[in-house]
Amino acid sequence: MSEFLRTYLTVGIFGLLGAGFVGALLGVSRILRPSRPTLDKTENYESGVDPVGNMWSQANIRYYVFALLFVLFDVEAVFIFPWAARLETYGLFGLVEMSIFIFILLLGLFYAWRKGMLRWI
Repeated sequence: MSEFLRTYLTVGIFGLLGAGFVGALLGVSRILRPSRPTLDKTENYESGVDPVGNMWSQANIRYYVFALLFVLFDVEAVFIFPWAARLETYGLFGLVEMSIFIFILLLGLFYAWRKGMLRWI
């Protein structure tokens, strides 16, 4: 057997051992845990508010768009931070590229603002 296949065999063996270990621990925890099902434990629970009425209610799409915009700009900060940490290495080219990147982000933010998606009401 070649060295290349032996390394993959080692990874496969450790993967199977890890999956077996996880399965064994889940099985032991299922056997040892207390199980006392009640009707209260199966009831829906949402942020400390008791459920009232039927379970279906529509939420305004604006909340989802607002959250999506937050995540988008939060993730973009992940791209800007390494650039800022190594700014002198990238020089003028890096500055121009990041300026274009931030400009495109600001265009998206301006578009969302003009469409009224940033109003919380």
